[in-house]
Order: sequence, then C-alpha cells, then structure tokens
Amino acid sequence: MKKLRLVLAGAHSGVGKTSVAAGLMAALTQKNLTVQPFKVGPDFIDPAFHTFVTGRQSYNLDSWLLDEATLCSLFLKNAPGPGEGLSIIEGVMGLFDGHTESPAGSTAHVARILSAPVVLVINGSALARSAAALVQGYDHFQPDCRLAGVIINMVSGQEHYQKLKDYVEKDAGVPCFGYLKKNPELVLPSRHLGLVPSGEVPDLGQRLNLLAKAAAETIDLGGLLALAAMAPEIEAPQPLFPGVEEKYNEPVRIGLALDAAFNFYYQDNLDLLKRLGAELVPFSPLADHSLPPALAGLYLGGGFPEVFAKELAANENLRWEIKASLDFGLPAYAECGGMMFLCRSLANHSGQRYPMVDFFPQEAAMTSHLQNFGYATVTFKRETILGPGGLQIRAHEFHHSQLDGAEPDYALTVQKSLTRSWPGGLSRNNVLAAYPHLHFYANPLVAANFVARCRQYSRNQRHP
Repeated sequence: MKKLRLVLAGAHSGVGKTSVAAGLMAALTQKNLTVQPFKVGPDFIDPAFHTFVTGRQSYNLDSWLLDEATLCSLFLKNAPGPGEGLSIIEGVMGLFDGHTESPAGSTAHVARILSAPVVLVINGSALARSAAALVQGYDHFQPDCRLAGVIINMVSGQEHYQKLKDYVEKDAGVPCFGYLKKNPELVLPSRHLGLVPSGEVPDLGQRLNLLAKAAAETIDLGGLLALAAMAPEIEAPQPLFPGVEEKYNEPVRIGLALDAAFNFYYQDNLDLLKRLGAELVPFSPLADHSLPPALAGLYLGGGFPEVFAKELAANENLRWEIKASLDFGLPAYAECGGMMFLCRSLANHSGQRYPMVDFFPQEAAMTSHLQNFGYATVTFKRETILGPGGLQIRAHEFHHSQLDGAEPDYALTVQKSLTRSWPGGLSRNNVLAAYPHLHFYANPLVAANFVARCRQYSRNQRHP
C-alpha cells in the first residue's frame, strides 16, 4: 500500500528530535494536513506530545518487542492512506541505537522494515565543517540505511545554517531541509524519565505554537512532503494469533486508570483489548471518588504516581474501594506505576511516604537512579490473569523506584541477558502487578487471557 511517511531520526539523545518532530507535526497540521504520528521504541511520553499536536493517537513501533511482520502490519493499519495524509515517525535515541549490538529496536531497523526515508536531526550549535563529517558517517555507517536528508537544530541563525548546509551538501552529499534556531522557548522541559509529560506543561500550547511558527519559517515543508511521497509501496500479511481471533459479542467493562498520574499505555494495547470485546471505561485515581459502575476488571498503567503521591493518598474513598474490589476478586493488571499504587505506601523523591491502596504489603520507594533498565524477556513462573505458567513475552523496564518489605512469592522471571535475570511480579487473587511494560502484540494471548478472566468474573457476578 502507498503510504506517505518519513522517519525523523536523531544523531544522539538530546539532539532535540522531539522538538523538531512536534514543530513539524504542528506546522503541517496547521496547514490542514492529516499527520499520523508514530514513535520508535517503548517510550510513552513523546507519543503524548504527538497526540496533543495532531489530535490523533500516536502509536509505538518497536522492532525488538514486535516481529517485523507484526510491526509492518500495525503501521499499515494505523497510517493514513493515499491522499489522506502522511505519517511522521519519530526515532529513539541515536539512529543506530537499539538492543545491545543487535539492530533490533533501533530507528534504523524500523526505517528499513517500513522502507521509509530517514531525515537525520543534528545539533549544529557548536559545529562548522565537522557537520559534514558527522552526516557522512551516519550516511555510510549501515548500507541499508542511507540518509534522505538532514534538519539542523539549535543553530544561531540563517547565516550559521547556510554555512552548515553548504558543508553537508557539498562534502557529505546529503540535502538539508532546514533548521530551528537555538531558543529556550522551543525546548520542551524534562525530568528523571525524560520529557515532562504533556499534561504537566502549563504553557505547552504556547510552546507548540512557537515551534509550529518556527518550523513553517525555517524548515522546507514542501520538500519533506515530496520526500515522504517517494516512499515505496509496502505490504505485510495480517498477523494470525491462534486463540485471539474469536469474535466476542459479549462486551466486558474494564476500568482504565487515566489521568496525570497514570497515562503510560501503548495505544495498540487499548485497541487490542477493544477488539477482544473490552469496553474501556476511563477513571481518575486523582479526581474520582468512586470507581465506574459494573466493572469486570481494572487496567492500571504506568505514569508518575510519585509526583502525585500526596493527591493519591488524599483520595481515601477510591483507594478503599479499589482494595475492597480486588479483595473481592475483581481482576486487575497493573504496570509499573500502577503496581506502586497498589502497594501499601509510596515514598517520593524527597523521601515523604504516603499511603496507597495497600493491596500488596510491599512499600514502593523512589531511588536516585534507574533500576533494571532495558529490554527483557518475561517468563510466567505460574498461572496469572495473563496466562499459564511458562508463557513468555518480550517487555521493557524503565523506572527509578524499588519495592521494600517482605520478599514476595514472585510470579515472573525477567531475563535481560544470558547472565542477568531477576524475579518480579506481584500476584494475589485475580491481580497481577509488575514493573515490565508489555506490548500485547508481542504475545496477544496475554490480552486475550486478561479479557477472558474479566468476562468470567462478570458472568459470575450475574450468575453466582
């Protein structure tokens, strides 16, 4: 299928590719073009900026979590068709950074799978002719990933850009498509897990308007659209997942924690749950004093509960209702921040401890550094609401917290390498809570098993 698409890659982390991507998406959207955003890798924060800018849900494309056929199929499902718009795919870290030495998980690997033109974003603030050497190195590093263009970020102005452009195009032979000036007002704020989430940036609309205006003035939008149109047709078979293809006519209501504290969800996960018959009912652990009625399950995603620990603790009625419901047998799946919320208490970065749901006796505490960061394979040691013992799924961990207290009977084994693994996963009643973030399409049986457990609970409530 013919899908207009571009990959915006970074020479390295911190080069400003999210600012460039957001500015480009905003400028094109303001020209009444449909822009479908994607994000390479397991990140949750950048896609929220994409969604804010474009008004369309951003999707993750991770070639380590997903096999090539599934990734390509999901892209084709969500990308605009011919004449409908274009897809902008923001990369992760540096262009070739992925899972250790393997190309899997890298922006370059996703670009190859999707046959997408790659535009490299570089930081030009302290460069002159060396910009050409940098671009030439990236252009020739991997034969199956040649650069289609360059955008230069953080230049001092038009004159500086013109010099860099001349060097890059003459000495490296790669065309330049514009620049953004160095301007603190164009920089998106960050903290311990990356950018501050879009919902917590009070002047985000103003910043994005400035980015859109700057991008429209100094980036060659027409040239990038023409480049996106040069992407060849691609196709992928519709993936088949035994045990997941059944069409369910019986909807089942699953509460979805969704607010400033809990918002780390892969959109494909939510889409798959709906495909399996789930009616996702959003609620706010921060603002709602009771759960939505007639729920058959809970999905508590990750986020920043440590930032809002005081507010979560103050919502005593909801915490009590969640604990009582889980004690009664309501199925629930909680990831990372969601797991911390289900613990007895949570200590924030300042060491202040606040009571949480207290379904699990462990106490969560923030630390000064990342814990067990990276890709890993999760193996279920015994049956949980997501499936039987022995089931495996690829996953990603990214957190600063740790659990203190009595050593639980962990439900999972998390394997990062041949020499490094650790136990994880808290499981009690119909609840599984764990640090690893799962992309359900890495093994859709986990989603099917969760919805089936929720459906069984719903039936039991109607026919005890």
